[in-house]
Order: sequence, then C-alpha cells, then structure tokens
Amino acid sequence: MRVRSTLSFAVHKYFTENGFYNFHATIITGSDAEGAGEMFRVSTLDIKNPPLNEEGEIDYKQDFFGKETNLTVSGQLEAETYAMSLGKVYTFGPTFRAENSNTSRHLAEFWMIEPEVAFNDLDANMDLAEDFIKNVLQYVLENCKDDLAFLEQRLIQEDKSKPANQRSEMNLLEKLNFVIDNNFKRVSYTEAIDILRNSKPNKKKKFKYPINEWGIDLQSEHERFLVEKHFKCPVILFDYPANIKAFYMRLNDDEKTVRAMDVLFPGIGEIVGGSQREERLDKLKEKIKALGIDEKELWWYLDTRKFGTAVHSGFGLGFERLVQFTTGMGNIRDVIPFPRAPQSAEF
Repeated sequence: MRVRSTLSFAVHKYFTENGFYNFHATIITGSDAEGAGEMFRVSTLDIKNPPLNEEGEIDYKQDFFGKETNLTVSGQLEAETYAMSLGKVYTFGPTFRAENSNTSRHLAEFWMIEPEVAFNDLDANMDLAEDFIKNVLQYVLENCKDDLAFLEQRLIQEDKSKPANQRSEMNLLEKLNFVIDNNFKRVSYTEAIDILRNSKPNKKKKFKYPINEWGIDLQSEHERFLVEKHFKCPVILFDYPANIKAFYMRLNDDEKTVRAMDVLFPGIGEIVGGSQREERLDKLKEKIKALGIDEKELWWYLDTRKFGTAVHSGFGLGFERLVQFTTGMGNIRDVIPFPRAPQSAEF
C-alpha cells in the first residue's frame, strides 16, 4: 500500500510537470465507452415492481435521471472533449466492469489513468506511454527502496517452493530495470501474428489458444511469449484488426485495421491500451451504425467532430496492474484495499 501511494503521487507528478491538466470524469454515465455492454446499472426504480411503458418494458423515463444510466467503464470519451479545449488532459479515477472474470488480473472496480492529447498521432501516443511508464517506475525505484527490497526477498522465497520451470527468470528489481532500461519494441499486429503462428509453442500445440488465422484477439499467453521469449523487452503492438477494437479508433487506409496500440509487459501481458481516435465525422458515424449504437446517445461526442476537430490520441492504464507489476504480487486483489470481484463485495 505504501508503494501504491507513491505510484499514485508519481502519476500526478509526471502529468503536472509535462503540462497536463487533471480533470474528474463522470462516474455515472449514459453511454458505454467500450461498446462491450458489461456495465453496472444505476437506478432508483423499485426492483420488484418497476414502472412499465406501453410496450411492457421498464420505463426508464421515470427513473432518477430520466434514462438508463450506468457506472462508467472509462473516462475517455469525456477526456476527448476536454482535450479539444485544454490540449493535454488526464483523468485518474474509478472505473467499473461487470464482466464475470475470476482471474488474478481482473477487478470489477479499479482505478484508471487516461491521458488524452490534442494533435497527437499514434506514434506520439506510443512515445507518451513509454516515457510515462519509465518515469513513474524510476520514481518508485528511487523512493521505495526498502519496500521493494522486502518484496523482492518475499518473491525469492516464494519461488523456492515452485517447480524450476515456473520460477521467475528475473527478480523484482531486475524486472523493473528491464522496463526502464529497454526501448519498447514496436511491432504491428500482422507481424506479431506471423511470429506467433511460426513459433515453437504454436507448432507444438503448447498454446491454450492456438494461432491459426489473422484477426483473432491475442490472449495473455501470446502477449507474454512476445515479451518474455521472442523480443525479450517490453513490446508495443499496433494496427489491430478493426473488428476486435472499439468504435472510436481511427480506421487505417487499408480499411481493415485501426490505429490502436497495446503495451505488453513481462509477467502480466497487456498493461496499456490506447489509440489514435477517429476524428472524421463520416467514418465515426459509419462505425457507430455498424455496431448498432444509437447515435442519439452520443450526440455530444459527435458534436466534437462536427464543430471543429483535430487529430488526437490517448490511452488507458489500469492502475492496479501497474501496482501489481511494480510489487510483483501474484493476484491483483492484493494491490487494492477492498477488492471488488464476482461474488465479493465485503466491507
């Protein structure tokens, strides 16, 4: 928890020193930023006897906000409107996902760091993500020496009880310096698929999810192979297939891929997801329509394209994954004071 507190300070310090404005995104929202639909509903209606409309459906016009509302999955869409006004902004706040993921890497409530920068393209976005991560890790290395030394010893002792093939190749401080000292390797999704398809674990059917075709979503095992075994450095994958990414990502000229990027780390796989946003109103409307999203729900977002727009980019970094990586903890529920997960809302 001391390391978590120091990391939190380092985040605000980095953005403040680099000319970013902090703002507080809304927590109750009427839109689904990711389009995945895995949201917690916010309502004051009587759960046992809700009012119905003429079609026999729940009448949300009688609800507190007069419409369906949810807990936010991301502050990004609001951040984009702020970036159009203030240039460089970031939000660092709670976000919620109602996905039934009982894993060591997922939480139902977590904190997200989301910078958004006007006039940044994808390359500048990748530069920002790399510089930001290296900076905050360096700050923690310098200011949490005793705690990191303790955590490193804990991990060394833990490793002794594991089979040789499950032990960490690097100790904790080596892992942190590995990220700080190495340039992040930038690889297109298409190139990564070729590497994975021709890799030994794929040919010998060692992957739980075999790589057979272009267009599939990569799993943690694939991401970790690229970082830990193939490139042996942090990796940024970019230009993902459009149909596995969110509606707001800028379509490339090939009409098949979007200007998306993920930063992959040893031990945990994806730690950052970001993109250059689709600033062209016609393309954005086409994507929204194709995904069946109601344009009326996003009128305010579309207005930022309609009435003067600019190239802009940003990313999201789950704070708990950053704390998990920095401390070497095996389970993400150990790096947040009161974890919220499926079937678990104690306290």
